[in-house]
Amino acid sequence: MQIIFRFTLLVLIFSSTSWATLAKGGDKTDQDHGGQVDTKEEVNAYINHHLDDSHYFNLYSDGETGEHFGIPLPVIIYDFDNGLHLFSSSKFHHGEDLVEIDGQHYKLYHSKIYKTDAEGTITYDEDGFVENAKPLDFSITKNLLGMILASVLLLWMFTSLARSYKKGQIPKGFSRFLEPLVIYVRDDIAKPNIGPKYKKYMSFLLTVFFFIWLLNLLGMTPLGFNVTGNIAVTFALALVTFIIVQFSGNKHYWKHIFWMPGVPVLMKIVLMPIEILGMFTKPFALMIRLFANMTAGHVVIMSLLGLIVIMQNWIAGPAFFGFTIMISVIELLVAFLQAYIFTLLSALYIGMAVEDHDDHGEDVPVV
Repeated sequence: MQIIFRFTLLVLIFSSTSWATLAKGGDKTDQDHGGQVDTKEEVNAYINHHLDDSHYFNLYSDGETGEHFGIPLPVIIYDFDNGLHLFSSSKFHHGEDLVEIDGQHYKLYHSKIYKTDAEGTITYDEDGFVENAKPLDFSITKNLLGMILASVLLLWMFTSLARSYKKGQIPKGFSRFLEPLVIYVRDDIAKPNIGPKYKKYMSFLLTVFFFIWLLNLLGMTPLGFNVTGNIAVTFALALVTFIIVQFSGNKHYWKHIFWMPGVPVLMKIVLMPIEILGMFTKPFALMIRLFANMTAGHVVIMSLLGLIVIMQNWIAGPAFFGFTIMISVIELLVAFLQAYIFTLLSALYIGMAVEDHDDHGEDVPVV
């Protein structure tokens, strides 16, 4: 009951803070500098900004004065014509200013850094895409900061749990909350889907489960992280699963892909490209499922808050605020569920790769 109360309190803090920020007029884009968020276009821009990554960790924006309060993050760019450079994102002044380095000019535009002329001109092609060159960007962005924070928290939590096991003691404090979850991943995810070889993959499954879950929870706080709503992050997680599966595959796994036993030769030829395609659709499904579900949750919550601001009456305000609370509580379940599904499917794919298959008879000749 105490954990449920804390989660509910977290949801209330998130909803209340987001509502207040939206009504006040947040940092809508890297170029905007305040202004009351009270139209559909401005609410849409605010939602898009919440979903996008940023070079500036914005905590609060004053809609009346346009002042921003937050933490500028380090910018690390490599320009093939101008070399490697490191400076603070505060030099961009939320996209208002140009940064000049050795005669080259750089501009922050929609969370991306472009090389421009001295006037900061952004040019578009006939399809509406930006033509300006982009340097390689290795900056510490808000999403990367969220991943670093989650990694540090995971190291702290599991170091404490491992220390208790090493001393032969019963876990205490927060470690007692982690232990049943670790056992759950082992007994209900790893063992049934991977089999006797599960121990080899436990470290990966535990890491991906708690990493995704913690990032999902951080995304529900007023800090504004949307890490698992970034398709590049979900792609990287799915890619790791794909690499582990392929390098773990035994001869039976590869035989069932390239030359399916127990079926006619013509069917082997037909099934081969389908099985090869299946190798890539599995991680693709992992990537899209996590990205789409977390993005949809953020969009729904922010849209409900936006309706409060747009409609501005005493009936819509409490009604949509209540809906926001309900959706936020559901998002707590989704945060855990998506981490569970990603880990479960990863274990299932690994189990399919390491399982010793029984060939179903000899190849069937074509009559």
